[in-house]
Amino acid sequence: MSAEVYINSTVHRLAFCSLLLIVVLVGCRPQVEDSAAPLPTVRAGPTAAPDLESAAKIANSFLTAWQEQNFNQMHRLLTGRLQEATPLADFRLAYQRAQSTMTFQRLEYKAEALFATDGHVLVFQYQMTFHTRILGSFVDPNRRLHLVVEPGLNQWRVAWSPADIFAEMGNGARLVFQPQIPGRANIYDRNGESLADQYGRMVRIFVNNAEVPDRSACFQLLAEAQNKPVSEFTELFDQRSGADWLVDAGILEPQVYIRHGDKIENACKAEFEQEATRRYVNGTLMPHILGHVGYPDTDQIPELEAIGYNAGTIIGKAAIEASWNDTLAGRPGGKLSLVSPSGARLRLLSEVGSQVPESIWLTIDSKLQENIIRVLDEAYRTNAWGRISYGAAVVVMDVNNGEVLAMVSYPSFDGNALNPFPVVGRETANKVLEKLAQDERKPQINRATQGLYPTGSVMKGLSAIAALESGVYDESTRYYCTGSWTHGFDTRYDWLPGGHGSMSAQTGITHSCNPFFYEVGFRLNAEDPNLLPAFAAKFGLGQLTGINAVPELGGSIPSPDNVLQTAGLPWSYAFAVNLSIGQGEVQITPLQMVRLYAALANGGYLLRPLLVRERGILDQRTLVAKRDVMNDTRVSPDNLAIVQKGLCGVISDYGGTAAHQFLYSPLLDVGVCGKTGTAQAAGDDELPHSWFIAYAPAKDPQIAIVTMVENSGEGSAIAAPLTRNILEYYFFGAF
Repeated sequence: MSAEVYINSTVHRLAFCSLLLIVVLVGCRPQVEDSAAPLPTVRAGPTAAPDLESAAKIANSFLTAWQEQNFNQMHRLLTGRLQEATPLADFRLAYQRAQSTMTFQRLEYKAEALFATDGHVLVFQYQMTFHTRILGSFVDPNRRLHLVVEPGLNQWRVAWSPADIFAEMGNGARLVFQPQIPGRANIYDRNGESLADQYGRMVRIFVNNAEVPDRSACFQLLAEAQNKPVSEFTELFDQRSGADWLVDAGILEPQVYIRHGDKIENACKAEFEQEATRRYVNGTLMPHILGHVGYPDTDQIPELEAIGYNAGTIIGKAAIEASWNDTLAGRPGGKLSLVSPSGARLRLLSEVGSQVPESIWLTIDSKLQENIIRVLDEAYRTNAWGRISYGAAVVVMDVNNGEVLAMVSYPSFDGNALNPFPVVGRETANKVLEKLAQDERKPQINRATQGLYPTGSVMKGLSAIAALESGVYDESTRYYCTGSWTHGFDTRYDWLPGGHGSMSAQTGITHSCNPFFYEVGFRLNAEDPNLLPAFAAKFGLGQLTGINAVPELGGSIPSPDNVLQTAGLPWSYAFAVNLSIGQGEVQITPLQMVRLYAALANGGYLLRPLLVRERGILDQRTLVAKRDVMNDTRVSPDNLAIVQKGLCGVISDYGGTAAHQFLYSPLLDVGVCGKTGTAQAAGDDELPHSWFIAYAPAKDPQIAIVTMVENSGEGSAIAAPLTRNILEYYFFGAF
């Protein structure tokens, strides 16, 4: 349709409404076709005016500048008198406050009509679509932008008022966003036992910035009650608020509220709401797994604000609470309204419900976890080494799907103390934190995933696999162990001075013959210096396990590629010999080792360890723990069977290094296969780290378990009986 035809059709419609061409009354407007077509215009009236098409151009320029967030350009299109009455800074702030309130992202407008209300004022009618982060998109229809002629310039300019942000704001209305923050969901163990919930009750303070009776007294009281500087509240109210802001002024413990609540209410005209806070039902049971909650770091705030949270939002800060924060926290929703000066809601612009948070169910068996801690508590309390050892780690893992049934780092601490508003009370929490800071054992380290240790003889299962799979050894290869091993001037000794006699890969594991494995390391290195390090990497040693839910370290395995950097020496056979028995530059986590033995038990599949089993709401759960094979090592079943026989012999054969610890245990009927390890620790006169790794049942493996006790003694004497006790509880419900 041409502009001339469009205008003529418009004129006829206006004539039908019995209106003068120069005046179009409200409620009788031209029909509008596609917004891309030329806008209808009106002719100049008795008072001379510039070309009316330029009015549409000015209106479009103003709205386009808003789209582009060019507030300077918008301000330049105002009349001169309005530019003086509304300085640029105030003009920009008015838009920025409104946009901040609605969590603005972008906007689009659609022109509808241009018509006159009298001979001097034109109305540009349009609709606006606002796109926001939290509220989605909403349409504001029938908006009007008024244009008048600037006398000195004889050009159209915008007759702006706050009504051009939203119509009701022309009469003093405020734009108000009422957030809907969902409560944090619970964490359960695999059997539905509650581990973390929203139990404690605190009091949150809300203050309408426009109604504070005494700002100085208000800020002083808020600072005293929350033990914060007054400047923090001055800044909060000045920078993050305006006449249209309801300020979240903090949260108080119930006892603090009782002392200060009335004063704050009077000085701030504050309102209070109860708020649930995080509680760990048994705070010492698994703080390394659950983690804790807290306030966001500075660099996290922009991302949180983008989805409706703020600097005062409580989020997950460590372990499960952090890695599963989005699931546990849900997403905020809210209502965006225009509210009159008296507080009455004039119009609801948009409403979006919050995204419901989902609870999660861990793979952990809390009863098993609790009994492991009980075993360790008893051992540390009754043995002399318990006064020397800094700590221990135990991990129980399903060998067939990777689910972690227990993960204990000892000693523990009360995770409630790390939450901003601890249910144990701030005074008790401060004492816990002070004790933690002074504890040289470093209880906050998760020894299962962050503790790095030489492995000692538990490495021999891997070394035997490397020897057999590489073809350097076979089932019949023998080595006569005299109690020492020598190469040139390098002589190394066995733990049994008289030696073990003729050893194979199988019996070498069962009797843990050091000289046999010195020779393994030497011969593998002679064949290819990368052989043994490559097999270690193949089984995930010196690498992150991929558990993801909790922090972990990768550690290191010495190899020709890295030993110069780690040890300051070029590679030689000595590194391979040390590696074969888990000494030297070896630094491995207990989780890596239990995963290795799970692979030896399940046919060679290296699995991702899993800590979260299900997510959902009430009984509507979704399984998230899915078997994830990170590497199919493709170990020969025959070679794997040789190693498995050697591991089973450790417990069941006469002369097996742990046989005496299981002599009268009912576990012999179940069948347990494992390996002892005694790893030399750095430092003079330090007791070695004690290791024992096992899987059971022997014929149809279900679980693998690693027990590592720092600086305590031999693996067969310390870690093996602890593991036996744990396995007896697992299979028989007692120890």
